[in-house]
Amino acid sequence: MSDAVNATAPATSWVSRFNLSQWALDHQAFTRYLMIVLMLLGVAAYFQLGQDEDPPFTFRAMVVSVAWPGATAEQVAEQVSDRIEKTLQEVPYADKIRSYAKPGEALIIFQLKDSAPPGEVPQVWYAVRKKVGDMRGTLPQGVIGPFFNDEFGDVYGVIYALQGEGFSPAELKTVADDVRQQLLRVPDVSKVELFGEQDEKLYIEISQKRLAVLGLNLQQVLDALGQQNAVVSAGAVQSPQDVVQVRVAGAFNSVEQLRAMPIRAASGTQIRLGDIADIGLGYVDPPGVLVRHNGKDSIALGISMARGGDIISLGKALKTTVAGIE
Repeated sequence: MSDAVNATAPATSWVSRFNLSQWALDHQAFTRYLMIVLMLLGVAAYFQLGQDEDPPFTFRAMVVSVAWPGATAEQVAEQVSDRIEKTLQEVPYADKIRSYAKPGEALIIFQLKDSAPPGEVPQVWYAVRKKVGDMRGTLPQGVIGPFFNDEFGDVYGVIYALQGEGFSPAELKTVADDVRQQLLRVPDVSKVELFGEQDEKLYIEISQKRLAVLGLNLQQVLDALGQQNAVVSAGAVQSPQDVVQVRVAGAFNSVEQLRAMPIRAASGTQIRLGDIADIGLGYVDPPGVLVRHNGKDSIALGISMARGGDIISLGKALKTTVAGIE
């Protein structure tokens, strides 16, 4: 035992006698060299630091939404929400699951544990989509979705307003889509989202009086529309060199074609859809989101910076790109 103590004593005494300040004074040239190298490395690292107005933050929450038109809140909860909840319980790092059901719709909030590593969160969201997608066939017929939303951490550091005097909302949306494609090619741009765009809708307003006079009912008209504009496979023709797909023409490509669609009345005569309905293009009413800039209707383009990007360099690059677009 005494030999072991004596053997370690010289090493301990050498450590206690080592003086870092004295060593630096004895090796002044090497010390200056280390100081200069560390200073240069520090300056280089400073200029490579990312600059972000709103640093990224990992959100450990996902919203799953499902629609089931015509179902009661009880039916939605028992036949949709419960099945999805049981599937979510199998996901790694699952912490809390809250669901809200109302007639025709369900909303499920899925939260992960705080201990979930940020680097594994994207893989967990992939597992959620895969597991829920695998059990999609067990949901009742007529269910729309599920839809997933896990993009809560997007921050739009730059927002542009696009206006067009004399442009219709549809034409302005086409221009906004082109501008979006150009902005996505700017370095450090991660996402470009449009706000305030108005989607076109085709409205068919059928007169019940005209239907009664002709001996038709609304379901007959809807069936005729569905059959005429259906996209179905018509088979294929096998040739020695290739396989030729057969497609049935008749899909509607314009409002005029829709107005001219023939419908057989109860008397056997054929009438046009335009004879019993008012058909025209319009926009979603009421609109989902409206954006106004300086008192004028606009489309906003929100730009989100990529993780680790430089907000100052991004701003300069966006100014150059926008100047070229204008």
